[in-house]
Amino acid sequence: MKQVVQNYKSGELALLDVPVPGCKPDGVLVRTAYSLISTGTELMKVSEAGMSMLGKARSRPDQVAKVVQSVATNGVPATYRKVMGKLDSYTPLGYSLCGVVEQVGAGIDDVKVGDLVACAGNEHALHAELNWVPKNLYAPVPDGLAPRHAAFGTVGSIAMQGVRQGESRLGEVALVIGLGLIGQLVVQLLTASGVRVVGADPDPARCELAERLGAAACGDPASAAVENAVAELTGGHGVDQVYLAAGGGSNQPVELAARLSRDRGRVVDIGKCRLDLPWNAYYEKELDVRFSRSYGPGRYDPAYELEGRDYPIGYVRWTERRNLACFLDLVARGSVDVEPLVSHVADFDDAVETYQNLKDGSLKAVAVLFRYPGDTTEAEAKAPEVAVPAVRRGGAEASAPVRAAKTPVRLAFVGAGNYATSMLLPHLAQRDGIELSTVVTTTALSAANAQRKFGFAEATTDLDAVLGDKSVDAVFVVTRHSSHAELTRKALLAGKTVFVEKPLALTEDELAGVLAAVEESGNDRLQVGFNRRFSPLLQEARKRFGARTGPASLRYLVNAGQLTQGSWYLQQGTEGSRFAGEGGHFVDTASWLLGADPVSVYAVAPSGNEDLQIVLGYPDGSTAAISYVTTGAPGFPKETLDLVADGKVLRLDDFVRASVYGRKRWVSSRLPKARDKGQSAELAAFVKAVRTGGPMPVPLESLVATTAATLAVQAGLAAGAPVTLAGPR
Repeated sequence: MKQVVQNYKSGELALLDVPVPGCKPDGVLVRTAYSLISTGTELMKVSEAGMSMLGKARSRPDQVAKVVQSVATNGVPATYRKVMGKLDSYTPLGYSLCGVVEQVGAGIDDVKVGDLVACAGNEHALHAELNWVPKNLYAPVPDGLAPRHAAFGTVGSIAMQGVRQGESRLGEVALVIGLGLIGQLVVQLLTASGVRVVGADPDPARCELAERLGAAACGDPASAAVENAVAELTGGHGVDQVYLAAGGGSNQPVELAARLSRDRGRVVDIGKCRLDLPWNAYYEKELDVRFSRSYGPGRYDPAYELEGRDYPIGYVRWTERRNLACFLDLVARGSVDVEPLVSHVADFDDAVETYQNLKDGSLKAVAVLFRYPGDTTEAEAKAPEVAVPAVRRGGAEASAPVRAAKTPVRLAFVGAGNYATSMLLPHLAQRDGIELSTVVTTTALSAANAQRKFGFAEATTDLDAVLGDKSVDAVFVVTRHSSHAELTRKALLAGKTVFVEKPLALTEDELAGVLAAVEESGNDRLQVGFNRRFSPLLQEARKRFGARTGPASLRYLVNAGQLTQGSWYLQQGTEGSRFAGEGGHFVDTASWLLGADPVSVYAVAPSGNEDLQIVLGYPDGSTAAISYVTTGAPGFPKETLDLVADGKVLRLDDFVRASVYGRKRWVSSRLPKARDKGQSAELAAFVKAVRTGGPMPVPLESLVATTAATLAVQAGLAAGAPVTLAGPR
């Protein structure tokens, strides 16, 4: 299928061939009939992509701050790879469309194949021939409403949420500053609510259009016309509400809002304009400044948008989906007329040219629609469909699949997110004797990006086809945590060698399922991405420390830091706790340094935060204390470790420097720019095992023991007592 994309680094726009997205549960696959270009938001994004790197940095100071912090935490090379990976990727465009349901996922009962729906979301309602849309981001189109008009649903919801924030009442007077697409819709919604509207925009054509659609008067904000109209309609008191629907860097809109508002009026920001509020003007009138967040309640909440958890109507009357349905109803009943806003309808095949014409000004428009090819009234072809458990291997001794001599190792990736593209694929793409066969994702564009950047032979959303491909030697599972165990289980049963990023499992049942697959298939060719034991710096320090004769004490401080709002790590209901997701790294490192698997776990947590104190016990009396903290200073190193035994001390400082104190002192040279946490060496060891059929880099028993100990932390916290890890049964 085709999709409109942009490379944020170069600014290139393209109509790209990408795989058809899979139809996941709790959502529908929609074939697009019309999609709407947001001439404000989207053109701003297109313009930003055309800036120099310095211009991009100036336009997004929030992202620059994140980069600086990442350099302090991860070093320059890792941060550079991460940033360039994001910049030099195709990103989608679009967020408002109408189309026909082509496939219905499990759990959906309010629409059926062939139904017409309006869809929202900058990750789901894209300029693409097919989109997967979760249940709270689509709404059925009322009978008789044309698809081209229903495609306005998302931008209509944005305007509606702004009007709701203004709390307009019958007979009031409102000022709408900025008469682009959103502003024109705000004018109509206010008029339909019994509010008299004055509009302000420097474009005479937009002012004339707003007056035709119900505004009492409109004019250039720099002229006296707007001020005179407000004075006449309000008896000189000023407007009850001001809606800022303008963009750009001028501070004129907020200054005009203060001047023309009544005492204690309301100012609602809908667009993205400069907001240097004149303190005296806003203070003296005690103006109420409000922000309107996109389509309505539910926006940016993963539980609502992705998991389909609705808000009770008694507590949240108007959600994203209810706003979408309400706007469609208003258009269907003629209370809002979107047809006069349609400046141009372009064939989807001409998408790139259309964006260029909008950008260079040769096409002046309020709203532009893409019309998609084919008959969209009927659905077409469907898209492709805490005890440590004993490690039992079914049948005969497990062996590696037979490979032809001197043939490249063929690898498939399931998932192509940030970690895969910044920390794994760059190392693999540079190695001889490796063929990147297929990349599988649930979203079409991430697969296409990985294929373009790393040279995968194929990109698809069909996992079963990859698992059934006998030419694929190994499968990398680099998806969200909640899917790791099930995908690993399927790949093992398919006879594949598997590399799964941590964690292997989030529950004891998931871990048992993986081991059942090993027993059933006799396939134990599994590696979990516990990379720190492969770090060259830590390997050298361990060698310098030497053998020990007595018990050891290990202290591991992990300054994990706070997560940013919206991080999927916060979705503990589906993705498990943060420690369950990444704690295996630190348990594995401690166990490798101590040369054994833990036999007990004791965990405590201070009240009110996510900090954890964990003590692991080992068979010879050694202990490892892991302090996993989120409340530390962000500038402090992320990982520091001390190992003490037999009159010797090994110290690791954040994979930048290591030292060993004993009869002789050894200190590594400082690595100011790089933190090698072992990914490259780990991948080399894994590929060697695949190529030669030799043993896996880490024994399966160790992977299971580490996972069981990590899971036992939560059990220990709940019990408030140490947890004994029974040996394999």
